[in-house]
Amino acid sequence: MKNYKWLTLILAMLVLVLAACSSKEESTEGTESNATPAEEATETESATTYPLTVKSTVEGYADVTFEKVPEKIVVMDYGFLDTLDTLGVEVTGVAKGNFPEHLAKYADDKYLNAGTLKEPLFEDIAAMEPDAIFISGRQADFYDQLSEIAPTVFVGVDTANYWNSFIDSVNIAAELFGKQDLAEEKLAEVEAAIEEVKTVAGENGKALVTLYNETLSAYGPGEGSRFGYVHSVFGFKAADETLEDSTHGAQVTYEQVLKINPDILFVVDRLSATGEKSNVKEAIENDIINKTTAAQNGKIVYLDGALWYLVTGGLQSELAKVEEIKEKLK
Repeated sequence: MKNYKWLTLILAMLVLVLAACSSKEESTEGTESNATPAEEATETESATTYPLTVKSTVEGYADVTFEKVPEKIVVMDYGFLDTLDTLGVEVTGVAKGNFPEHLAKYADDKYLNAGTLKEPLFEDIAAMEPDAIFISGRQADFYDQLSEIAPTVFVGVDTANYWNSFIDSVNIAAELFGKQDLAEEKLAEVEAAIEEVKTVAGENGKALVTLYNETLSAYGPGEGSRFGYVHSVFGFKAADETLEDSTHGAQVTYEQVLKINPDILFVVDRLSATGEKSNVKEAIENDIINKTTAAQNGKIVYLDGALWYLVTGGLQSELAKVEEIKEKLK
């Protein structure tokens, strides 16, 4: 009789345990999400609500409304590619070229070929069936053709409004892909580094930024200058404020550089940026340039060509530019 009572008690306990397990499984099944991985990431990372309307970083381009997170992405601008890479956003196709070191992985065939920075491959891009295409100044002439393929957003930095348009570009990426918190953190790092480089700028006198392409072009501090942000954002005083205000700069002779006589001579090597053989140091460090204050004080600063010439307005690239200047002017 005692054995019977024990057996009854054990069976009752088993029934209770099985009922609890069944209830737990039903609860789990009831709350299981049917969202795709991309949708789940958006839900957990961001408060972004779709439809979302995006404005380009410069005037003259139509606003674009996205109904959902773009999944197939073609990026023709290395600055925006840099920002997406920093934020952990995968892309489908990219403009292929001489990538700076920190973007070298995009040369891999895993990332489809969308053409070059100046020549999109329209049929290849269309075959990718992208949800979004991102462009900048080098592809501006092809905006209409690209817009026929997919919603196209201009995300390039405006030289006349460098810092604000850089932030606008980062915000486009952050909002579209639910990365606002990370973007804010990375922007804070860039801002802190710029404050440090302003101190360096104040200690090193007047600077002249040049581009070497077998000949030499010089850039002033004006709003239309390709490298004007070295002065307006980084804080370096201009050695010559009268230089032509343009993205292409003013072609100068070595004698003219000596006349300007900068305390710092920044040199961006376009040849190395585009993957060509360069003799930049041999060309620059000649008898004439060596008479400048910059040369005599060891302040001819050769800047990473691909980073400075090809990548504008990326979270990693802007930080890297500041760090490079700080390191070379220590």
